[in-house]
Amino acid sequence: MSTPSLDVLHNLATQLRIDSIRATSEAGSGHPTTCMSAAEIAAALFFAEMRFDPKDPQHPEADRFVLSKGHAAPLLYAVWSAVGAFPRAHLLTLRKLTSDLEGHPTPRLPFVDVATGSLGQGLGAAIGIALNARRIGSDYRTYVLMGDGETAEGSVWEAADVAPQQRLDNLCAITDMNAFGQSQQTQWHHDTDALVRRWSAFGWHVIAIDGHDLSAILRALAEARATSGQPTMIVARTLKGKGVAHVENKDGWHGKVLKKGPEMDSAIAELEAQYRKTTDPMPVIPKPARRRTEPPPADFVAQLPTPAYKIGDSVATREAYGTALAALGGIDPRIVALDADVKNSTFSEKFEKVHPDRFYEVFIAEQVMIGMAMGLASRGAIPFPSTFACFLERASDFIRMAGISHLNVKMAGSHAGISIGEDGPSQMALEDLALMRGVPTCTVLYPADGMSAERLMALAAATPGPVYIRTTRPKTPVIYGPAETFVAGGSKTLRQSAHDAVTVVAAGVTLFEALKAHDDLAADHIAIRVIDAYSVQPIDRDGLIAAGTATAGRIVTVEDHYAHGGLGDAVSEAVWDRGFHVRRLAVREVPRSGTPEELLERYGISAKAIVSAVKALIP
Repeated sequence: MSTPSLDVLHNLATQLRIDSIRATSEAGSGHPTTCMSAAEIAAALFFAEMRFDPKDPQHPEADRFVLSKGHAAPLLYAVWSAVGAFPRAHLLTLRKLTSDLEGHPTPRLPFVDVATGSLGQGLGAAIGIALNARRIGSDYRTYVLMGDGETAEGSVWEAADVAPQQRLDNLCAITDMNAFGQSQQTQWHHDTDALVRRWSAFGWHVIAIDGHDLSAILRALAEARATSGQPTMIVARTLKGKGVAHVENKDGWHGKVLKKGPEMDSAIAELEAQYRKTTDPMPVIPKPARRRTEPPPADFVAQLPTPAYKIGDSVATREAYGTALAALGGIDPRIVALDADVKNSTFSEKFEKVHPDRFYEVFIAEQVMIGMAMGLASRGAIPFPSTFACFLERASDFIRMAGISHLNVKMAGSHAGISIGEDGPSQMALEDLALMRGVPTCTVLYPADGMSAERLMALAAATPGPVYIRTTRPKTPVIYGPAETFVAGGSKTLRQSAHDAVTVVAAGVTLFEALKAHDDLAADHIAIRVIDAYSVQPIDRDGLIAAGTATAGRIVTVEDHYAHGGLGDAVSEAVWDRGFHVRRLAVREVPRSGTPEELLERYGISAKAIVSAVKALIP
């Protein structure tokens, strides 16, 4: 590509500063000074480095840009306007309810791959985006702009560790080291050497520059492009509020706008005086290679091989998860798997054995595992990150942002609940259903046996948006035959009669306790209806209402989970307007170590507890 003149790039950076000020002043809120510190970086990247098509920002061969410091959104919008993606006048709709130019970027905009603004997440997502280039055999490059303040986040250093392990020389990160955070100076101030040493120690190729020197920025980007076998970090020393003396390198200006009127007008006049006279041509942005075509998505539900289980077999749902994952990988090359050093317990190692090129080991770093999955999903992959459910909760903020982005991430949490037994409460995820149900766009699936686990894996792959699959440690008997089908928002009624007195709703391991309770109650001539609520979100409202109506409004829920936010709450919310009585059996205190059988009994979710609850509801 022909490099534009430095005068042209300088003027573009100046325009980006002016546009950032105008937009935030019009909105009455925002972060203009953090945009101003990175203006030269943005101008160099978009007008002299990256290959992309402003009219087709989702082109699969286009270079990618992630704004990790999402509060600099006005700069991102200004640069995309400057390249012709939308009219400049639209910048003045910043932060309005009717505008997609939100306070922090979201994928409502076609040039945003992942939502940012929760600091410390952009680098992990960028790693996933860079890995996707390897997956599809593309030479596109990935750039991520970070703030120096966000490097206090531990997730940044999880990502810093993973990228060199993956030898991602197609990844270039830039730290905008403007020395100020929200409430004070950052821990780094302007000590670029300290940050260089840190990134170098993690195995990155590191370049320190003056972030306002366009020649230095261009040289650094060229050096990054020429670096082989490791990612590059450019540490760019900048000044917050650069270009306007009133705010430049001053504390107390984070998240503070220049007021419309004399304050804004004076700042813009000062910047306009910095334009250079030039007749040099505007740069022509090089377009990416021709658009490659991928095969249409597989019909996962129809194409998944029939699980090799017979009714009565004993298999753990976590093992069935691994079997199905490997099979799905053979159906569609978009399927990838990520692990946090527990692949021999989640059984994702079955995928690694047959698809090693699409298996990513991140070791014990759950936050970056989800971040990478977000990046991969944003570029068309269908990632399945898995670990113990309790450790997946460590990445809760990433999961929240995946939901905001509506990304196609399929998370699996194994070893959930007190049924894991002797390992004790630190290993027992008892909050995971509440966490995942709290993500509005997330589908939550909870298989009880090997057959349903495999079928629900295919459903997860086929379902748009984030999905959570809860698997368990102990083996359970196979109760479903190969002809059974499962849908999001569905349920299965396993026991029913015309004389049912109570409906018992369970999922996972407690379903078998409900079936035992059914048999025990039958000996006392009490009939109950037993429902497998394998789809916890969305829940089968119609099926639950029909069952509750048939049993005089009497419903018992039983779950291997704390009482708040899990299956009981899901059922109660579904039937709240029908006047039904819902009795919720759940774990209501921090549990202890013990055998699964002892723990189910002690914490009131055993067959015996269900029998007592049913009898208490019958007049």
